[in-house]
Amino acid sequence: MAIEKTVASASIAEVVDRILDKGIVIDAFVRVSLVGIELIAIEVRAVVASIESWLKYAEAVGLTVDPAAA
Repeated sequence: MAIEKTVASASIAEVVDRILDKGIVIDAFVRVSLVGIELIAIEVRAVVASIESWLKYAEAVGLTVDPAAA
């Protein structure tokens, strides 16, 4: 009886599909200080998702704007 070993690998299309389906959030904050004086502060928030996923979760946390209210 032969033992077969398979390695699970995902194509780039499967990875992109998964990211767009579930979404990904990158949140970073960088601060550069010298002797207690803040020289640079950078705050980055990137969200990658499909429009459908974004609208679903943005509405749940109150990030969507009602066009009638504007």
